[in-house]
Amino acid sequence: MRIFNQNYVNGTFIDILGDEVLFLKNPTTEEVITEVRMSTETDALKAIESAKNAMEHFSQTTVQQRKSYLKSLHDALTEKMDMLKEATVEEYGASEQRALWSNQYAADIFLYFQNVLDEFEFEKTVGNSRVVMEPVGVTVILTAWNSSAGSICVKLAAAIAAGCTVIIKPSEFSAQQTQILMECFHKANLPSGVINVINGRGAILGELLSTHPYISKICFTGSTQVGQIIARNASNSMKRLTLELSGKSPNIILEDADLETAIPMAVQCCFQNNGQACIAGSRLLVPEKLLPEVKKIVVKSIEALKVGDPRNPKNDIGPLANEKQFIRVQNYIRFGIEEGAELLIGGEGKPKGNTKGYFVKPTAFANVTSDMVIAKEEIFGPVLSILTYRTEEEAISIANDTVFGLHAFISSNDIDKANLMAKRIQAGRVSINTMAHDPYAPFGGFKMSGIGREGGIYGLEAQLEPKAILI
Repeated sequence: MRIFNQNYVNGTFIDILGDEVLFLKNPTTEEVITEVRMSTETDALKAIESAKNAMEHFSQTTVQQRKSYLKSLHDALTEKMDMLKEATVEEYGASEQRALWSNQYAADIFLYFQNVLDEFEFEKTVGNSRVVMEPVGVTVILTAWNSSAGSICVKLAAAIAAGCTVIIKPSEFSAQQTQILMECFHKANLPSGVINVINGRGAILGELLSTHPYISKICFTGSTQVGQIIARNASNSMKRLTLELSGKSPNIILEDADLETAIPMAVQCCFQNNGQACIAGSRLLVPEKLLPEVKKIVVKSIEALKVGDPRNPKNDIGPLANEKQFIRVQNYIRFGIEEGAELLIGGEGKPKGNTKGYFVKPTAFANVTSDMVIAKEEIFGPVLSILTYRTEEEAISIANDTVFGLHAFISSNDIDKANLMAKRIQAGRVSINTMAHDPYAPFGGFKMSGIGREGGIYGLEAQLEPKAILI
């Protein structure tokens, strides 16, 4: 069993003062693999002081200096890529393919922000004024466990590019990944205090980090419920916020789509990362007259998926991250059955042959309506809800009939029609005939899916404050 009992503060590893210890299990085997000590507010105050002291100097660095730091961070993560991938598989059950992609993205995002800096103007003339973009200040980064390194690094890269110091509070369930990241940050050799990392519970540290007067900006990825708490806490001191929150993404299949291509991709959109993705296309909207054919292809596609040990490259879906997630998803499957949705495949319980581990049967419901719980709430597991529409106007109405607005998908052979529909969907991103990610495009949500954007120039500008100088 690995033991983690240190934070990374002011360029050094320091012992955590807290007494609480959290034991983490491998979700594939249910064996305890990690003991991690939880930080106290005193630990957090050290990190805040460190970031504050480093801010004055770091905010004055040149673009070339910051580009050099970004390159160092990329190189440090690349050097430990195998360790990061292994920790991601072991710690929350990601497939090896997914673990490699998400961690490679975490490393590469530093290079993407190098490119953004090449084209960004920190000073320009607007009207009769000179407008200067200045670092917003000390930034707190709070992240979830489902894509730990990627979620941290897209925020960190923007902060470093802008000249901001950071305090990172990752999910306490990502201790191994956090330890490796801390070692990477140390190896990158940025000035002391620029990057600080503290392990601990959000329930203990969250209020301090979201209210402390030295903190200027909060970047958070997680649930809408927690995001609302952070926003309320931050409002008294007008902290700047970037909140990337929950989703319930619609996936609209238009009548002219090639179903043999679109439906298997729709299943992938929903089941990616074992269904634990905020962008998962968990609401599949199909023309009513095509429902019988769609049902057959959905069942066929899910039957072809293999559930099991994520280390086995033949397996498509691994376990959920922990027992709490497993129980949560089981409850939603039961809700779907009780509400009268048609269970096409899957259901309650574990897949055959998986007695150990937090494995869930890949599940699909048909004849789902927008008022059902499984159509309204983020499940965060491999559960697909199929809804039908009669007209494209109705499809748009159903797609927008949600409090969320993070992502949407459209499948069609008529790109012009799909583009027109995309403009009417209330979501921060709309993907047409693809699941690809664009690191330069803005990422974030409408409505209850968040505030602000990450990625590219939009992520950089979120770390800056404009100052107008009039002469």
